[in-house]
Amino acid sequence: MQLAVKREYWLISGLLFFFFFSWSSSYSLFSIWLHRVIGLNGTETGFIFAANAIAALLIQPFYGALQDRLGLSKKLLVWIGILLCAAAPFAIYVYANLLAQNVVLGAVVGAAFLALAMLAGVGVIESYTERLSRHAGFEFGTTRMWGSLGWASATGIVGVVFNIDPDIAFYMSSTAGVVFLLILFRLDLSRFNQPKVQTGEEAAKPVRLHDLWTLLTLPRFWAFSLYLTGVCGIYMIYEQQFPVYFSSFFPTPEEGTRAYGYLNSSQVLVEAVLMLFAPWVVSRTGAKYGLIMAGSIMFVRILGSGLATEAWTIAACKMLHALEVPILLDSIFKYISFNFDSRLSASIYLVGFQFAQQLTAMLLSPLVGYGYDHIGFSSVYVLMAGLVGGCLLLSWNLLRTDPVRKPSQAKVAESLELPAIAQSATRYEP
Repeated sequence: MQLAVKREYWLISGLLFFFFFSWSSSYSLFSIWLHRVIGLNGTETGFIFAANAIAALLIQPFYGALQDRLGLSKKLLVWIGILLCAAAPFAIYVYANLLAQNVVLGAVVGAAFLALAMLAGVGVIESYTERLSRHAGFEFGTTRMWGSLGWASATGIVGVVFNIDPDIAFYMSSTAGVVFLLILFRLDLSRFNQPKVQTGEEAAKPVRLHDLWTLLTLPRFWAFSLYLTGVCGIYMIYEQQFPVYFSSFFPTPEEGTRAYGYLNSSQVLVEAVLMLFAPWVVSRTGAKYGLIMAGSIMFVRILGSGLATEAWTIAACKMLHALEVPILLDSIFKYISFNFDSRLSASIYLVGFQFAQQLTAMLLSPLVGYGYDHIGFSSVYVLMAGLVGGCLLLSWNLLRTDPVRKPSQAKVAESLELPAIAQSATRYEP
């Protein structure tokens, strides 16, 4: 790895680490914070998550289109960094008080902040990293690994400090935001803005509204979105109040919170290691079957959680997340690179993946929260697994298999484990 590329790799990895550290500090025990500190029940918590999803749903298409227009410009990342710095004062002095006085008003204001800073922001920084990796010549998976490490580091600490004072977690989030901005100001990408280092299509054709509209008319985009909505969206809902369910297996809420912090931290550490191997796996299964594999693991994990009767069994189900996420993320970006215009990668990722997740969460979170209160977590998880299984069967038929590459292209891609879009300017017709 060349010295300049190495510097860019470490700086973008640092951005991922501290973004996810900040997000995890505020959000990994969010449902427990709502339940224990604010005093909301399952239905009210479901309403909060639905509000968060609606806000992210509205912001993600705007973020995606804006980032595609900006290319490698850091302006949108600066905005997100400023919001991360404000996490502690907002959560402690504004959000908590609003929720205590008026759940609806608090949900609306909190959802706007969380979506702008984190829930939609994560798609911006991940798609930005993938775009930079194509320009600078490093692998997305090895960089995204640092995001997992950031989440794991924060979760392990939050699981302990939450029992001391929940506010500490939010101060951790703001501190990480400050570091995020400091690293961002050190990242100099001016050499990639020169026309000679851009691919011909990227240099000649800036993203326009017509390009985004054309994307929405492609059947393969909606087939991809169906998978992301029905599979990834359900998984997101499953995760929302999982910490509350897991904690119920322990004698005291404090012990359950601490145990969940250790479990989540361990899971994400393993996930970070497996990020290194995901490109190798997906290059052999293909992007479509990588998506099917990740969805199958998700199905087993949700169903197993519904059937679990002891803490160790549900912990084992949670650990499957470490295998699922690396394969899922790498497959998503490879599927996008094979089937869509690379100039629209941020829009496709934010609309197809992040937007689809939030749409499902918006529609189902209140219903699922009601189900938790009235029929229990186990029964709801079994029903969720059924939905995931049905969407997997549909996606098996609707998703497109990888296009056949020339032997020379396949050999280069396999040796470097890079998305095919980085290897050639080949375009695949609808």
